Amino acid sequence: MIRRLDELWDVAPLAFWLVLAACLYFVVMAARLTVIDVRHHLLPNRIVFPSYAVAGVLLVAAAIVLVVAGPGVQGPAFEGGAEILGVPALRILAGGAVLWVFYFVLRLVYPPGMGFGDVKLAGVLGMYLGYLGWGHLFAGTFAAFLLGGLWSIGLLAARRGTLKSSIPFGPFMLAGAAAAMLLPA
Repeated sequence: MIRRLDELWDVAPLAFWLVLAACLYFVVMAARLTVIDVRHHLLPNRIVFPSYAVAGVLLVAAAIVLVVAGPGVQGPAFEGGAEILGVPALRILAGGAVLWVFYFVLRLVYPPGMGFGDVKLAGVLGMYLGYLGWGHLFAGTFAAFLLGGLWSIGLLAARRGTLKSSIPFGPFMLAGAAAAMLLPA
């Protein structure tokens, strides 16, 4: 599957535009959710739920376009081969499901530590990162916890918070996903 936009343009311009639209939507969604979560410690369903549909349709359509364009494509820009059941689009949906379940388990284990808005947002981010691959899914998740942890340590060191302080985790999830999306394929 092609992961870089410049390579995508050469192989399947329609897929390029679909992925670009998904990325632009991600930027707008991330900015809105970050501001709201920092101010109110809330990730509103009116933003998160439509994001499933927008990301799902755009990314799955791009993956399908690539599968159609794939048989005649050669070279390092296109990584063929088996995905889940041989369909790259399923990895997008599986990425969303895997990350949602991971965050849901964290919520079950320690409810005060994770809001359900974070769980719902995880599914959307899992679709974006699933499009890029399992390594990106892991990197984005790791980066979110690393960034959140560093922020918490900074708050403790500056005596601006305690071990009982709550921080909005959505911005760190979004930043981690964005950082992973910038990683090379």
